[in-house]
Amino acid sequence: METIIINIYRGGVMEEVAKATDYTGSKMDESSETRDRIAMTDDDMENLNRFWEEAANAANDRLKTMIVDFTSAWQTQRYQVTLEVSKSFDKTLTPTVESSLRSFFILSIVGKWFQFTNKKEASSYLAEAAEMLEDVMRKLYTRRRPTSPRNKS
Repeated sequence: METIIINIYRGGVMEEVAKATDYTGSKMDESSETRDRIAMTDDDMENLNRFWEEAANAANDRLKTMIVDFTSAWQTQRYQVTLEVSKSFDKTLTPTVESSLRSFFILSIVGKWFQFTNKKEASSYLAEAAEMLEDVMRKLYTRRRPTSPRNKS
């Protein structure tokens, strides 16, 4: 077995969550009240902390058969997971696994935030988050094509 390490940085995720919620709020209608209600602010960090932990727990639950070690404390500013993968896993896929997992965190947090502030769009974000987590699993189970020992140079 081989191991890979995936890091998801909280600051980058929260920056994307802020952008998504602000953009959605600004496109809803002309009212700045709607934008203020939907857009995430620094005052919302307590809820977002909980949503970050829920996303980490969901990721851990889905990855549990592969997890060797993980860290996800809010104070560490990142979610780090060490996964045990097959020897035939193509390690060049590691950045795309990390990107999909990062997208899962963003979509999951936005979806949970929208359950409070923008209910009609919440389910689509949560469904897309679930799809991103499935994408992570598909990538992790992808194997390199076997090569014949006779064909090695």
